[in-house]
Amino acid sequence: MVPSPHKIVWNNCLNIIKDNIQPSSFSTWFEPIVPLKLKSNVLTIEVPSHFFREYIEEHFIDLLGHSIRKELGSTAKLEYCVKVDSHSKGMPLPQQGQAQFQNKTIPFSRINRDEVASPYVIPGIRQLKIDPQLNAAYSFDNFVEGPCNRLARTAGLSIAEKPGGPFNPLFVYGGSGLGKTHLGQAIGIEIKKLMPEKIVLYVSANLFQIQFMDAANVKNKLTDFMHFYQMIDVLIIDDVQDFAGKPGTQNAYFNIFNHLHQSGKQLILTSDKAPVDLKDLDDRLLSRFKWGLSAELQSPDYATRLAILEKKCYNEGVEVPREVLEFIASQLTTNIREIEGTFWSLLAQSTFNKQPVTLKLAQGIIDSLVNTTPREVSVQDIQKTVCSYFGITQDVLLSKTRKREICQARQIAMYLSRNMTKNSLSSIGSMIGGKDHATVLHSCNTVCNLMDTDRMFRQYVTDIEKRLKNG
Repeated sequence: MVPSPHKIVWNNCLNIIKDNIQPSSFSTWFEPIVPLKLKSNVLTIEVPSHFFREYIEEHFIDLLGHSIRKELGSTAKLEYCVKVDSHSKGMPLPQQGQAQFQNKTIPFSRINRDEVASPYVIPGIRQLKIDPQLNAAYSFDNFVEGPCNRLARTAGLSIAEKPGGPFNPLFVYGGSGLGKTHLGQAIGIEIKKLMPEKIVLYVSANLFQIQFMDAANVKNKLTDFMHFYQMIDVLIIDDVQDFAGKPGTQNAYFNIFNHLHQSGKQLILTSDKAPVDLKDLDDRLLSRFKWGLSAELQSPDYATRLAILEKKCYNEGVEVPREVLEFIASQLTTNIREIEGTFWSLLAQSTFNKQPVTLKLAQGIIDSLVNTTPREVSVQDIQKTVCSYFGITQDVLLSKTRKREICQARQIAMYLSRNMTKNSLSSIGSMIGGKDHATVLHSCNTVCNLMDTDRMFRQYVTDIEKRLKNG
């Protein structure tokens, strides 16, 4: 039996593709494709899912276009049909669209593929339907305000009403689990609600980096990348500290930042550190981070922690005894993520085990999920951690050198030994350079004074203390 024309064309294309990609990629992304028909130089293929189609267009569009043009000529087009399982009820009919190889699609965010986007789109001429990548749960309604976040939240609401205003960029910083991602997305959600025509995009710094590297390795693709991001009205970059040590990515973002800022577009960035404390970032980029408003998210106080739990109860329509909420709020003091995780575990345990929510149940969950017992550390542990942090040897730390950086490292070791161990001042001094108790006491006072006046120094101590507590 003679194969149909569409199968012959597709098999010839597969032979070309197979010679140009890894076998594992070929079996994963091309063997599942089924050719359906060939009409007027348009080859129709069936793909298993929308994600499958997007991945093909994002990673293999040039190779696919080359192979089909070689078989059908320069006017060749590819029509795709997304498969829908026959047992799926109420599902829409398969969607179809055309990928024209002379106008490659832009792969840097999920867009409506019913529109074919030129890689050289000029902003203002054509609006793409871009998925903003926002989680509806991260709204302002679900963001509990307190002294720890009032400045950042108020600024975010102001930006939502007038993007591109005085708070541009907005730089939100703070420790893990304090709500940076929530706030950034809440601003984007509110802007889309008030101004649906705005193009809003949330992306992590890590994903931005991956996209940039992918674009930089393919001819002409970097131009697509830059033009795509220059079309965004509100760009939210999460965890910008991940740009550290990546000069190429920093340069790309620097140019995108300049274009958007000069065009009156809104930029929002989150980080685990303030701009002044970020390392391995270009000075010109750091200076731009300081142009607008820097707002810190701090650990929530007791009242805010309790309000977060009460909000969770209200949203979920459940009743939890007040004493249980107060207990959780009193035990989990630094991280909102831990508070939420404990809350969900409490409800799950109660539901699955068919038992009431009690103080005893909450105590058991906190004991199993959160290490509330401080880790015991020794003076030797502290010395090793300090040396590792500053990149010095233990011999140097314990030497009699008066170099400023070594003296400060030694003082930090003494300060942490006093706070985190039960050793006496004399004992600490004898183990750290053979000092007396007066020297240790002076070192501790010096560290306290520096922490009050020097942000960078305070960050050193905080980082080392976290390493010791986390093991």
